[in-house]
Amino acid sequence: MPLFNPKTDTFDEFDPKTRELLAATVEFFETKGKEKLVADGYSDRWYDDWMQFLADSRVLAYLATPTAHADGDPDKRWDTARIAKFNEITGFYGSAYWYAWGVSTLGLVIIYSSENALAHKRAAAELDRGGIIGFGLSERDHGADIYATDMLLTPDGNGGFTATGGKYYIGNGNVSRIIPTLARRTDLDGPDAYVWFIVDSQHPNYRLRKNIIHGQNFVSAFDLEDYPVAAEDVLHTGPRCFDVALAAVNCGKFNIGMVAAGIAQHCFYETINQASSKILFGHPVTEFGQVRRILTDSYLRLTAGRLYHHRAIDYMRSGTPEDRRFVMFNSIAKMKVSREAERVVTELLDVISARGFERDSYFDGARSIIASMPRLEGTAHVNMALTLKFMPSYLLNPGQLPPVPVRRDTASDDALFNQPAAQGLSKVRFADWRPAYQPFAQLPNVAAFVEQAEALGRLATQAPPTQQQLTDLDYLLAVGDLFTLIPYGQLIVEQAKIEGTSSDIVDSIFEVLVRDFSAFALDLHSKASSTQAQQDWALSVIRKPVIDAERSTRVYGEVCSHAGEYQMNP
Repeated sequence: MPLFNPKTDTFDEFDPKTRELLAATVEFFETKGKEKLVADGYSDRWYDDWMQFLADSRVLAYLATPTAHADGDPDKRWDTARIAKFNEITGFYGSAYWYAWGVSTLGLVIIYSSENALAHKRAAAELDRGGIIGFGLSERDHGADIYATDMLLTPDGNGGFTATGGKYYIGNGNVSRIIPTLARRTDLDGPDAYVWFIVDSQHPNYRLRKNIIHGQNFVSAFDLEDYPVAAEDVLHTGPRCFDVALAAVNCGKFNIGMVAAGIAQHCFYETINQASSKILFGHPVTEFGQVRRILTDSYLRLTAGRLYHHRAIDYMRSGTPEDRRFVMFNSIAKMKVSREAERVVTELLDVISARGFERDSYFDGARSIIASMPRLEGTAHVNMALTLKFMPSYLLNPGQLPPVPVRRDTASDDALFNQPAAQGLSKVRFADWRPAYQPFAQLPNVAAFVEQAEALGRLATQAPPTQQQLTDLDYLLAVGDLFTLIPYGQLIVEQAKIEGTSSDIVDSIFEVLVRDFSAFALDLHSKASSTQAQQDWALSVIRKPVIDAERSTRVYGEVCSHAGEYQMNP
């Protein structure tokens, strides 16, 4: 899988309208140019030019209008595949630009998963107008805790309410005419008291307090003061409020991986361009062993993350109430791909060095924002804890499930708006992971990794957790790091087979994963609570990956071939 290059990518996997929209998005940024892009990033000014582009192109209307509300327009749909590519493009040029869209997806899932037909039409019309949507969940004292809110609804006696309270960390809260907002009624207790309703930022009883960040995007704090809520503004009531909040986050967090990958890829281009032309102590920087390792590892981690995410799209699009494998793969996409991108940017900084801190570089702005990616829409640790719920079923109780096809068709992924309740995730079934690795079983590092993976299945019987460890999140997260690598690797090899990825790249990716598995095993060994049996198990699975100097040379040649391949218009 080649890196994304906006100047050469023709988006051939998509239909003509999608190609047009994605190409127009690239053209917007390349016409703007790097100098203006970077300068605007430091300005903290609201990006009116981006809002104008979104309105003129109606790109969000095409990307985020389900077929049922498209008025017969065949090019409007909620298509996870093209959404992922839009995320990668906007991340590539700056996550602030993605943010307006990313927040909109959260709010739209709340709306489209409701039975409020009028709200559906309002949302579709707002997107067609060029508007963006908000998402009113978080509060300063409670964060994104869906069970705690100080936004209060008082019945008005006419079937509606008045709302009073504040929200914090609310994206797009400066301009959104539609902000789905969570509150609780004053006349009820328990889960029945919760309500999702629509707020308009232009209403006189809406008080916009401030942008809580420095940036072009707007992360608002706002208060409602006796804000009138009509019956037609209500989207969800009772326990259903919790399920749709989680469904929104499930959809929204799938954005994050490709945004982070886009950021890291642009940083890679800047780094390889600089390193390839720099002479230090009489030698090209790219000849230094440390630089070679960092550039190779970064390239492989980016390639692995993109392979994983492209395959995870198929599971997202093929999910049903009976087949919920996508929930785990979604969490891993958010948690693992974004963490890998953060790691890449951090390590590349040792190569690009001082250049990465200069104001006219893309890298300088990227390094300050990349750390947020694993921590949006639920931290990496929250998603790791969610992933652990699937571990017994995935490792020990595989089922007979149909293979998931490649999904780049033009269907609208409306099933995402009808997700079942969040309970019962531990009962989700997975197909046996082993057959996915078979096409690459002859590669030495794939074989070594499969050996490690098989050993993890024996951890529970050879060195079971103590009762104390079952509630020790620090210990469980260490196990989660080990477990996550197995489904991560599964989707990597599935996509590698689909794309015909070279054996050199696949074996090199698994050289990295064998090394990572060993590092995570050593971390488990070092935990304060680890038992002697667990320590023995951890040491038994540590492997040195198989090093092939000729393969490494070929892969590094591919890495260096990207020097000068992309540079943003000035």
